[in-house]
Amino acid sequence: MDLGGVATSFVITPVVCQVATKPLIAIAGTGFPVFAQSRSHFNRVSRNLIPLAGKFHLIAYNPRFPDPPLVRFSLMPAPFQLRTAVLLVCLPAVLTTALLPSVAIPVSADEGLSQNNTTTVSRQAKPSAANPRDWSRFRGPDGLGVAAHADTPLEWNNETGLVWATPLPGAGASSPVTWNDRIYLTCYTGYFVPGVEGGTPADLRRHLLAFDRATGKLLRNQAVAARLPEEEKIRDHGFAASTPAVDADFVYVFFGKTGVLAFDHSGREVWRADVGERTHGWGSAASPVLYGDLLIVNASVESDALIALDRKTGAERWRVEGIKESWNTPLVARSREGRQELILAIQGKLLGLDPVTGKSLWSCQTDITWYMVPSCVVEDGVAYCLGGRSGVAGLAVRLGGTGDVTATHRLWTSQKGTNVSSPIVHEGHLYWVNDQREIAYCAKAETGEVVYEQRLERAGQFYGSPVLANGRLYYLSRFGRTFVVAAKPEFELLATNDFADRTLFNGSPVPDGKRLLIRSDTFLYCVGE
Repeated sequence: MDLGGVATSFVITPVVCQVATKPLIAIAGTGFPVFAQSRSHFNRVSRNLIPLAGKFHLIAYNPRFPDPPLVRFSLMPAPFQLRTAVLLVCLPAVLTTALLPSVAIPVSADEGLSQNNTTTVSRQAKPSAANPRDWSRFRGPDGLGVAAHADTPLEWNNETGLVWATPLPGAGASSPVTWNDRIYLTCYTGYFVPGVEGGTPADLRRHLLAFDRATGKLLRNQAVAARLPEEEKIRDHGFAASTPAVDADFVYVFFGKTGVLAFDHSGREVWRADVGERTHGWGSAASPVLYGDLLIVNASVESDALIALDRKTGAERWRVEGIKESWNTPLVARSREGRQELILAIQGKLLGLDPVTGKSLWSCQTDITWYMVPSCVVEDGVAYCLGGRSGVAGLAVRLGGTGDVTATHRLWTSQKGTNVSSPIVHEGHLYWVNDQREIAYCAKAETGEVVYEQRLERAGQFYGSPVLANGRLYYLSRFGRTFVVAAKPEFELLATNDFADRTLFNGSPVPDGKRLLIRSDTFLYCVGE
């Protein structure tokens, strides 16, 4: 097809047995994605488009059932040609779909809809083994946000350093995980999606997405209907904030009151467990953690409980009640005496539990009066905990105690901290960024004494947690700016990389060898080599 001398190609992908509603146009591969539900809206937002790698990729979606797309095509036009392309190519297909109440097209068995409203794009054999570079849970294999052997990039932008960018069918605040040749990520569609009008809680779907790790190709989209009634809205980050966990057998997701689900690597749902029926205006945010044959889930929102499930069957193995105001992900660490301890922060206390049985080992008063969101980190048998918006906002507690250890094992408290993003501990120093104040901190781990507090210009808020890789700290703001800071007690800003696509970046960056994975509400990006 030729549009004013611009060569284009497109493929119409059928919508399988689904009813079309208001269509959505997404322009991927640009400096930012554009979502438009009318000609005037698209004309307005497309004037400032900057092509990424010299090419636009246009995709027309049905917003209620975004996978597969209605239309795809790529071109290299000026903005006015881009608008013409959308009107001439996308809108006819969109209108055709909108006018037809239902379209049923025969598909093969491995392309159709399986149980639990799961859409299978492709099926592949289960990965045989873990890759040494795998990032298998929130904040990596040990939960500390450190990639010891990664060679992550220093600089990138919309034109250089981009390996691939894959449009996402929905929004989310979770982070990617990697296993063998796959990337897994969650998102949500159908209701309360930023930039998408309409929908009801009955339309809400949470998705587990599988991507090819090398190319970013979307391999599979597992859609899970919400258990109703759901929260009417979630402040800031939406309905998919918990990062999956993955092992050689399964991928585990936590979808709030809808449950904890395990899928095998071919996309089959293996089990589903109910961990409570409550909802909250801040939603669920804690991510599942694997320990031995257990999957441990912080269900503070759903049932005021910390719950361990059998990772093979989903059966409950133990439960700890009284988990109040806790949005952080549990951490298992070793004390100096060699004892494995599960660390979790709740309102007013830091808890140390036996990860095998859930039995209480110790507790420590934090003097933090707020709900607890940042996850703890541990170095040399000492746990470091941040949280709250005022007053005491950080503390250090030596592991290995018994009973109330406030007087014996609490090493220090601090007025400096953060309310959302988690810290990094590295070679005797604690590093973090305040979620609201645009300030990066370094403190001595031994005493809590602040070594530096440095403003990050034009940063905005930080909800994602930093990662440490290649001797560098990567702080990703909600507006897509990544501040690369040297991991040393003297502040040195090495680079500022602006990857804004005019949506929100609420997830944490993930090191992947010589690459870095970054998700926004609309794209999964891969930068590096």
